[in-house]
Amino acid sequence: MIHSAVLFSAFVIFWFLALFCLLPIGIGHADPQTGAPLKPHLLRKAGIATAAAMVLWVIFYALILFQVVNL
Repeated sequence: MIHSAVLFSAFVIFWFLALFCLLPIGIGHADPQTGAPLKPHLLRKAGIATAAAMVLWVIFYALILFQVVNL
């Protein structure tokens, strides 16, 4: 039996990993006073991170299911 805590924490780790990889992409112009991006597109990046985390999670789950990785 696979523990749900392991599966949930793996998804969270995959999501944050994907988000942090996507944050510097497509920043565009920055505000000269603050240095912050004018249009960071955070909602779009969160959606892409969710999709990437789902793909990585399914691969992780398949590895556990086929006993390539034992818990």
